[in-house]
Amino acid sequence: MSLTDAQREVLRALVDTVVPALEHPDDPSGFWATPGSALPVAPAIEEILAQAEPEQQAGVAQLLDALRMVGFVHGSPAVRESLLATVARLSPEAAQGVATLRSGAALYAYSMTGDDGRNPFWAGAGFPGPQAAPSGPVHEVLPITEPDGDLEADVVVVGSGAGGGVVAGVLARAGRRVVVLEAGEYFHEGHFAQQERWASENMFYRGGVAGTFDGNAALLAGRTLGGGTTINWQNWIRPRDHVVAEWGLDPAEWDRQVTEVSARVLANAGCSDLNGPHQRMTAGAAALGYSFHGTTRNVDPGRYDPKIAGYTQFGDQGGSKQSTVVTFLRDAADAGARIVTGATVRRVLVSQGRAAGVEADVRGATVTVRAPVVVLAAGALETPAVLLRSGIGGPAVGRHLRLHPSSPMFGVYADELDPWWGPPQAAVVDQFADLGDGHGYLVEGSQYYPGIFAHQFTAQCRTGREHKRAMAALNRTADFLFILREHGGGHVDLDAAGEARHHYLLSDPRDVANFHHALGTLARLHEAAGAVEIRSAAPQLRPWRRGQNLEAWIEAHRAVPIDANGIKIGSAHQMGTARMGADPATSAADQDGQLHDTPGVWIGDTSAFPSASGSNPMLSCMALAHRTAERILA
Repeated sequence: MSLTDAQREVLRALVDTVVPALEHPDDPSGFWATPGSALPVAPAIEEILAQAEPEQQAGVAQLLDALRMVGFVHGSPAVRESLLATVARLSPEAAQGVATLRSGAALYAYSMTGDDGRNPFWAGAGFPGPQAAPSGPVHEVLPITEPDGDLEADVVVVGSGAGGGVVAGVLARAGRRVVVLEAGEYFHEGHFAQQERWASENMFYRGGVAGTFDGNAALLAGRTLGGGTTINWQNWIRPRDHVVAEWGLDPAEWDRQVTEVSARVLANAGCSDLNGPHQRMTAGAAALGYSFHGTTRNVDPGRYDPKIAGYTQFGDQGGSKQSTVVTFLRDAADAGARIVTGATVRRVLVSQGRAAGVEADVRGATVTVRAPVVVLAAGALETPAVLLRSGIGGPAVGRHLRLHPSSPMFGVYADELDPWWGPPQAAVVDQFADLGDGHGYLVEGSQYYPGIFAHQFTAQCRTGREHKRAMAALNRTADFLFILREHGGGHVDLDAAGEARHHYLLSDPRDVANFHHALGTLARLHEAAGAVEIRSAAPQLRPWRRGQNLEAWIEAHRAVPIDANGIKIGSAHQMGTARMGADPATSAADQDGQLHDTPGVWIGDTSAFPSASGSNPMLSCMALAHRTAERILA
């Protein structure tokens, strides 16, 4: 997408409306006086828009033209804010377009850095920026294969995260010739810099916060060697027994799989220090009589440092995170596996009804990997796209997308909390894990950084001044969130170019009820912990302030839709889009993980989950992938 000069002028004005230059009596760092246009925010937004669907690009262009025609560029800040609000009321599509541009402006303004690695807003927000850490590789660097032609193997594994990495390691150690194809690039401790913007551009799916096509959900996923295990928050939680039974797994075998993968990633409960937000969350839970506990995490205690643990979402510069890169992929490489990065698999090759390999685009060159066994582990957002492009897997492919719908709630406290110190998730409130029929939610902590905080706050802040006020309180803000085990789901299909497109609407009445139950719990936890102000993700509601009626504020959320124009859900967990099951009409793979209709093609990631795990899925994915690898060897 290429904007016209007139449209770019409107976009720059919009950036400075969201992040305005303001007078303030106490502004030693220039936080208040600096506008968003002090950074190349508008060009960054234009670059991201170029990756959007053509109809979405056209909608944004139309929106910018409409704002130009009503004099947006020359209006005062108050007039521009009023015009944005007016345009957003014209239609759901207009509202979504305005929200996208506002949140993008805030995201980039607070996450972009200059040549010095700093951002002009960080000091005023109380954010310290990157901390001292090792400057080079901590672990031995993995060998990467640069193919100069087609490859042959016993097994080709598509993806390198919690699923693909485990499968590759187990099969290579067993003597199989393995080729691993990863769409992202390989980064190690020598590349990591504790920088939000760099990580989003280089290691996250579609450049950071990807959205569903309908705009109802924001999706976070990895796109780098190690997949989600390179950038996740390391919460190592077993699924509940009823989930294991629902999935048709043998409990004794499952326990063995869990034990084996837990040992390989050094899962332990000794590296989960509570920072300020976690202390507030557990204090609130204790005051309310809720069940809670500390987390188990995949961490090397010998390398753990709480000063940099909170930056693990941007790659663990200290080397304590036991991602697949330093565990199962290390095993695979040591056993002779070839790892290829920058490799996007377009389709599975089939001969006489069986797997015969894959065709991939490796940095612009077509590479064929011939193998009688294909393991798809590209993540639940992309594995179904490979199957759909290949015309295999049956009618269930792409259906049953589960997201663990989530929503944040921000509590502002009187004292500083240093939310970037310590692990991102160090405690869990599990009081409501089962609200009936095995479905409920977990409450967890979060460590959002300036960009993603600013992105979230645009939904609740109606003016640029209010937004800056919220950002100035960043170091006093705690973010609690929940992950919901849902009944309903969404789906994945292909756009005209054959790329994955995602759709999701939280509509099952049971899920809606549980979602509102969870919102109430987050608010009560903040109130019990002493928050002076609480903000939700509902743009229609003003923040709650101490002294106001909390229960009335919670109840008011029921009138807000859970969609793109109301409470937009978030998801860092995607599952179920090529799920296992006995019925080919409702599942893509059998109970072992092999496609019903194409022998030799296996599902090795969270796509195989028969239903939502109800807990952070890394452990479940690794254990299930270990089981799948053993089935392949059988």
